[in-house]
Amino acid sequence: MHAPEEPKSDVRLGDCALTLLGTAHISRASAEKVRALLQSRDYDAVAVELCPSRYQALMDPDALARMDLFSVIRRGRVYMVVASLALAAYQQRLADRFGIEPGAEQRVAIAMARERRLPVLLVDREIGVTLKRVAGNLSWWRRWGLFSGLLATLLSREEVSEEEIERLKETDVLETTFAAFAEDHRELSVPLIAERDRYMAARLRAEIAERRCKKVLVVLGAGHLKGVAGHLRRITERNPEAEIAELERLPSPQSWPKLIPWLIVALILGGFGYGFYQSPGLGLRVVLDWVLINGGLSALGAAIAAGHPLTLIAAFLAAPLTSLNPTIGAGMVTGAVELSLRRPRVGDFGHLRQDTATLKGWWRNRVSRVFLVFLFSTLGSAIGTYVAGFRIFERLFA
Repeated sequence: MHAPEEPKSDVRLGDCALTLLGTAHISRASAEKVRALLQSRDYDAVAVELCPSRYQALMDPDALARMDLFSVIRRGRVYMVVASLALAAYQQRLADRFGIEPGAEQRVAIAMARERRLPVLLVDREIGVTLKRVAGNLSWWRRWGLFSGLLATLLSREEVSEEEIERLKETDVLETTFAAFAEDHRELSVPLIAERDRYMAARLRAEIAERRCKKVLVVLGAGHLKGVAGHLRRITERNPEAEIAELERLPSPQSWPKLIPWLIVALILGGFGYGFYQSPGLGLRVVLDWVLINGGLSALGAAIAAGHPLTLIAAFLAAPLTSLNPTIGAGMVTGAVELSLRRPRVGDFGHLRQDTATLKGWWRNRVSRVFLVFLFSTLGSAIGTYVAGFRIFERLFA
């Protein structure tokens, strides 16, 4: 089946003429169209739908080998890194099937811009900011459902046709991936599409004003073409820097959810105290319930992640204590222990993207397995907290 022509839009922004090319991030036709435009026209700058971190990942894959895993665990960035890996794995799976590298059209645009000594404008918002603003639109249980559903879908082995790849031009790959798990697609489309349309338009205005460009090729996903063009055509007196600052602002966390873990801790400790008040034997039984259930389920999670035997022991010992201290999670302990016992090899970093494109690869690669140990032991401890809590109060008031 012949692929449809890449959508294109011409926009005039003061003295600058912009050619906006809508592409699919995994499409031979898109990459060839970028090449043809740059060969046939005299542009003085090229803009791409990339943020600095995605640009680095695209142009310097070895950057993963320099990732400080201890810092990732300590700073609580595991969920962000895993989500980014899962999204990259989704594109890698499609790329492996159709024999074209993810972001091929962006690679072509950047390579040809460098050959011609043209500036490359990175106009997309940082992926971390976007994901945090997505999370800010969701309740905590929807966040977990979205995250787990994302992993399940990206690790599935369902075949995808090339016709479906071409249909990705009608939307954004991030929205396509996430949308199935949102009860209201607006929760996702605002930060993933609408906000990024505004952001890229504002970034283009700022870059063009600073560099005094006369003719710019803008390579972006076709799902953003109409929105970005519309914002560029709209007459506005607003400073683009103010628009950028507003759209980069992280959502303010609500204070009341932070109180829930401390309330649970207070209830559990109160249960311990009430048990010992009734009798030392009852007090010891409720404490033993807490240790066995919470520690046991956390260790089970680490075992599912194929953690080292000593990591399982660490999970069993740490989870009952970390669950009584909301400032530290069981995964921080188990992830650090697993990392110390099974140091990733250079090859694990080098093959991380390819390995995480398959279900077995997540367990085979030592880097991704550290993340799995973190996630599953944390989940086991979280489940254990509620199961043990109900068991304790059942004992106390039976």
